[in-house]
Amino acid sequence: MIMGAEIKNGKRNKGGRPCKEIKRNKLLGVKCTSLEKITIKAKAKYSGLTVSEYLRELGMNGKIDMQKIMFPKEILQFTSTLNHLAANMNQAAKKRNYNEELNALERANLNHVSGMVKQLVQDIKSRLK
Repeated sequence: MIMGAEIKNGKRNKGGRPCKEIKRNKLLGVKCTSLEKITIKAKAKYSGLTVSEYLRELGMNGKIDMQKIMFPKEILQFTSTLNHLAANMNQAAKKRNYNEELNALERANLNHVSGMVKQLVQDIKSRLK
């Protein structure tokens, strides 16, 4: 009789830690600053988890709000200028329409240009997404 080792399913139990059902053997490196590392460790400890468990749980089940796409400052200024032009042209068209100083063709042309400027603003925004 063998002492300290049991035989199960025809195999001898060598002792030690039992095998895990799901073995996590892939390493995922994360680069962060010292402050971020301290913060992550503190949050993991507060949650009662290891750093690996904390990051895995956050990655698999956590919700992270995605930031909206930020356009470069120049594009925002360009878009703003185009919007102001369109608004000014609309105001001019309304004033002219009220006083009827423009003929029908001129009014239609002014409205068309205003619409084109507005469409250009939308095209710029959609292509940058």
